Amino acid sequence: MRILGISTAHDSSVAIINDGVVEYFSKEERLTRIKRDRQPFKALQCAVQNSKGKINFVVICSPTPKDNFNDLLENYIKKILNVKVIRFCSYHHLAHASLSFYNSGFDKALCFVIDRNGAELEEKMRESESVFVADYPNNFKPIYKNFFLKNIGENYDVDNYKIVKSILKEYSDCEIKADSTLNITKVYETATTLIGQNPLENGKTMGLSAYGKDKDFEQLFLNGLPNTNIFLHKNGDDKQPILKKYLYNQTDTVPKENYELYADYAYQVQKQTQNVVLELVKKFVKKTGIHNVCFSGGYALNVVTNGFLIKNLPNVNFYFEPLSDDSGNSIGSAMFVYRNETKDTNIHKLKHTFFNNIKHNIYVKGESVDEKQISVFLNQGKSVAVFNEQAEAGPRSLGNRSILFSAENKLAKQIINKIKNREWYRPFACSILKEYSKEYFEMFDLEESPFMTISFQSKTNKIPGVVHIDNSCRIQTVDNQIPHLYNLLQHFYNISKVPVLLNTSFNLSGEPLVETPEEAIDVFNRSKIDILWFPEKNIMLTK
Repeated sequence: MRILGISTAHDSSVAIINDGVVEYFSKEERLTRIKRDRQPFKALQCAVQNSKGKINFVVICSPTPKDNFNDLLENYIKKILNVKVIRFCSYHHLAHASLSFYNSGFDKALCFVIDRNGAELEEKMRESESVFVADYPNNFKPIYKNFFLKNIGENYDVDNYKIVKSILKEYSDCEIKADSTLNITKVYETATTLIGQNPLENGKTMGLSAYGKDKDFEQLFLNGLPNTNIFLHKNGDDKQPILKKYLYNQTDTVPKENYELYADYAYQVQKQTQNVVLELVKKFVKKTGIHNVCFSGGYALNVVTNGFLIKNLPNVNFYFEPLSDDSGNSIGSAMFVYRNETKDTNIHKLKHTFFNNIKHNIYVKGESVDEKQISVFLNQGKSVAVFNEQAEAGPRSLGNRSILFSAENKLAKQIINKIKNREWYRPFACSILKEYSKEYFEMFDLEESPFMTISFQSKTNKIPGVVHIDNSCRIQTVDNQIPHLYNLLQHFYNISKVPVLLNTSFNLSGEPLVETPEEAIDVFNRSKIDILWFPEKNIMLTK
């Protein structure tokens, strides 16, 4: 059975699930080159053209049920496919939870969804955090749901109360909260607003937080919920919130000098949000006795918090979904509908994320090269961009659309930040041979971290190019499931005795990941990247 899933709003995408497995996936921004494109028409056209058989259902996943675009999209689908369309617009968090659970490999788990904007209810409140108990084939029992309110005060209390009562009827035996105009992710966002960034760029705040110092600071949360009174957030307005006392300290650029105010506040939102998340996990693990935990929603991309949870809860088995942003909801909603229709109990643990779009034909003339020669160039201090087969589906580069550099180079951050035109305070991730990961990093007894979803503390001073100012690094453990990267790391280790390479996404600042060979060559020509490598063709371009 084939289910076509569509995720609208930011980071829109289209997926086809065939008998429970991803057969096709495409993120709209990779096709239109518009960052976080919201309307997945090109991705939908490509999915229909590349479908390997009849599509049985189409699922539209959107956080806003009363969206005219969804009506337009449904009518368009019925014209081109003539199939039943299922609206998944009131179950945004269920789509996130479905994706993480079915990818985790667990047969039963707690699914935590920590999100900025979940499903909207009657234009008055939205999902913030949800906890589900999940098991096969498609049982997702909500046991905790927190909503943020669009408006608070006497004029809105009655309407808000009526909605909460209706929620309690729908979710029996579920703890419901709806007391604030903010949530965990929005509190984090206040630091992102302070440094002049889009609220979806909280990763920049995460990088800056490592430069902050732990000082006495007001409580951003009271009893696990945002301390609404200390933030400025206009009633009825979904604009970015900000801490009141920093209203006149906003900046578009964090200076290398006098950055302390911004870094110290970034430190606070990182510290205080991760503590609230930790307590939430502890509460429901204790309450249910379930020690398998899945994480999804935008906040699940916070690799510092993920490492913090693993360190503090050694008896919990964690799975952090690599497609935790809304782009993964095309897959998650389709997976749920498939299991609902078929009652299939087969487990398909996620093995890789190399399923964005179709494989591209490469018609490029270049110099012959193999992994060993590329390792020599890297050891000589060259930057190498990689274009291989299908692109990674999530936001992390894992070897098919990557820029690689020597992690031994003390100036690696400055060199690659200059190539990509990134902010000075942002760190870089690394790829490491799996068998050496415990030698180089404190792995908390984990055997692997293949999707760059966790930050670990370094045990060595050999790789200053990827170790952040707080001695941390987001890592990808690599084995022979990614042959070209594994072989390259093996050769690099033979030369340098270091099994680690800096690995960052193959794009320039503000642009989507490259999708086609033509785009790869364009970025190569517009940047100071030294080598563009096509492993599947054993060729490279140089300057």
